[in-house]
Amino acid sequence: MAVAFATPTPAGTRTLAASLDMASPPEAAFGLLTSVEKWPVWLSFVRSAHLVSSAPLGLGSEILLRSALPGESEQLYEVDAFIPNFHLSLVGAYSIRRRLDFRIEQKTSRSKLHVAVAYPAYHGRMGYLLDGVVNGRKLASSLDHALEHFRGLIEVRAESDHLLDDL
Repeated sequence: MAVAFATPTPAGTRTLAASLDMASPPEAAFGLLTSVEKWPVWLSFVRSAHLVSSAPLGLGSEILLRSALPGESEQLYEVDAFIPNFHLSLVGAYSIRRRLDFRIEQKTSRSKLHVAVAYPAYHGRMGYLLDGVVNGRKLASSLDHALEHFRGLIEVRAESDHLLDDL
């Protein structure tokens, strides 16, 4: 089961984070992470995602996301950290308080995925508290389900590769 939790953040920013253990190598998990067009399949609060340029995903790449995160439904993000098979971080092009951060740790033949989603919560402390009630729980649940779905996609793909070994 994925563990979703809220983390302390700078004022006016709500951050949700979750972690998940997977029975797959980090290369397989990172391969699915870098397939930006497939994000809506497993990341349930993302409606659509695509690279703005035709270049491969890397540092400085721009990604246009349509999501259910509070704020405008369509946001432009830029890759601000990219370490192959370990770290992918996106920051909002127009708001540095918008961030998606993916990290993968290798643990022998298993790996662990850490995801953090940050977005601005406006209108001071009351707005922050209201956002936690209105959006926070729903997004935390959505993130939890998304990671479970991610694990299923990765582990089924690994098993199907081994099913074809006998043929």
